[in-house]
Amino acid sequence: MERLEKIYEGKAKIIYKTSDPDLVVQYFKDDASAFNGAKKGTIVDKGVMNNHISSRIFQFLANEGIETHFVETLNDREMLVKKLDIIPVEVVLRNVAAGSLTKRLGIEEGTVLRNPVLEFFYKSDPLGDPMINECHIETFGWATKKEMKVLKSEGLKINSLLIEFFKARNIRLVDFKLEFGRHKGGVLLGDEISPDGCRLWHWDTGEKMDKDRFRFNLGSVEEKYQKVYDLIFLPSNG
Repeated sequence: MERLEKIYEGKAKIIYKTSDPDLVVQYFKDDASAFNGAKKGTIVDKGVMNNHISSRIFQFLANEGIETHFVETLNDREMLVKKLDIIPVEVVLRNVAAGSLTKRLGIEEGTVLRNPVLEFFYKSDPLGDPMINECHIETFGWATKKEMKVLKSEGLKINSLLIEFFKARNIRLVDFKLEFGRHKGGVLLGDEISPDGCRLWHWDTGEKMDKDRFRFNLGSVEEKYQKVYDLIFLPSNG
């Protein structure tokens, strides 16, 4: 599939047209940002690792009945995906207290939650992706009631699947972000699933293996991304 002109560039990815109007190329960059773009930098080969990690996870989820935008991996930095009309609602699933949840509710980081917590955020960099609820979403027309049912049910199902997927690789899925989009009358999982958008802690040691290492200057960022990559692609794990 030939890559044509650029149609969008975000903080971590570039989207290119193809000769098929229903398909686009998603290119993964090494650029890193945190705190809504206030901190910027580079994580060497992040794009390569995130492309392959996301591809592997999308394939796993597709085998479990989750409809995604993923079509195929093209090379180290590119995947071919279905073109989506992105729903501007980020779905966040939390299994362990971390990040903004600890600040908002005063809960100690690392507290295992009794049940998964599902939250919604308005996808807007200028506004800092504010937390919203279903009343906001319906009032401002960001998604229909039918679409919200899909976001909630698929989000919880994906969470259950990925908890076990990562646990089998000695990784604890602390929390993560999902994005969905419309495609030919349906709602598909889009974007990526990688250490950029997931909090991933080593199951035994609690060591952080995600973008928090970049956010908070913990060091060994590339090394920990590589560790996640290695654990996901262990031959014994398929």
